[in-house]
Amino acid sequence: MRIENSASDDVQAYRAVERIYHSYLTGLILHLSSRAGAARAAEIVFRMFRRQQATHFVPGLKKLGLDGLPHAVASAQYNYLANQVGGVKVEYVYESDKKAWIRYPPPRWLWHGTAICGIPSEVSRGMLRGWHGNNGVVLGNPRLGFVCTGQTVDGQPGLEGYYREYDHDLSPEERLQFSPGERCPPYRPDLAPRLPETNWPESRLRKALRNYAMDYITSILPEVMSVLGPAEGGHLGGLAARLIGMHTFDDVASMLGGVDRGVAGFATALTRLLRGQGDDAEMHLEGSAAIVRQTTWRLMSGREQMSPVIFDAWNELWLGAALAHDRLMRVTLISRRDAGDPVWAWEIRQGH
Repeated sequence: MRIENSASDDVQAYRAVERIYHSYLTGLILHLSSRAGAARAAEIVFRMFRRQQATHFVPGLKKLGLDGLPHAVASAQYNYLANQVGGVKVEYVYESDKKAWIRYPPPRWLWHGTAICGIPSEVSRGMLRGWHGNNGVVLGNPRLGFVCTGQTVDGQPGLEGYYREYDHDLSPEERLQFSPGERCPPYRPDLAPRLPETNWPESRLRKALRNYAMDYITSILPEVMSVLGPAEGGHLGGLAARLIGMHTFDDVASMLGGVDRGVAGFATALTRLLRGQGDDAEMHLEGSAAIVRQTTWRLMSGREQMSPVIFDAWNELWLGAALAHDRLMRVTLISRRDAGDPVWAWEIRQGH
């Protein structure tokens, strides 16, 4: 039995992959907050969003046609439109060319489900320090800052605040300020910017949502290792991945239309998931064992010099999923491209 690569879209797999990576992002940050402490978790979140901003902000402004707008307005509209692409609940309110609001009402995409109860305030602030408070620096405008007026994790009805261009240059400490006494004006969707009218097929929409979730893992895993070191970072990143693999597998299996019992059933599902994240993968049976091979790793494409600990942590997603499928089944990594082999390969067989 062999499952070859197919050019057809697997919308079910796109949905399942989005669920896995979204859950891993939330679970990893929650795991770090409780195991590594709020201060180090906040530093990792700060670095993740700073990395995201460096990669996406300026190109995104141009792609969305916002680069000619006043900086406060462009910044808020970028947050509004870019997050809509990822399926995030978000609002935008224009007040003036020098002041524009952005608001993320509940439920928060980043802290979905009950995780909102375990996210420390300083971890939420790490996002604002990493991105919102740094827009003026990126745009070369020393007068642009961000004022946060509420955080969901503190009990306010959403994370909200406004970009403001002041009449004077801001010191580094003034680029991000907090003013909990203010409130965002009412949101009027008819006055908000809109993405270009498109008639996306479901496969394209699901790919966009998948990419949005995966991109956060691309950004956060290297920062986990950088802040905590490979030993602690690898342990915590891997344990969180294993937990998410185990606890999302029932939902993932349902999204895939069901997963047959046994080695072949899990190997087939794993192959679909690897393809669903944009990689070349195939599966074949060798006696009572199944071999799954992956020749690309889209999640970390272009980052070949990274520590192998990042791959080891990520791999725990699938080991956790296997444990949920059948705790006696053994999944062994028998080949890895980052060690010079031509492919990554897993051997899956029934244990005793």
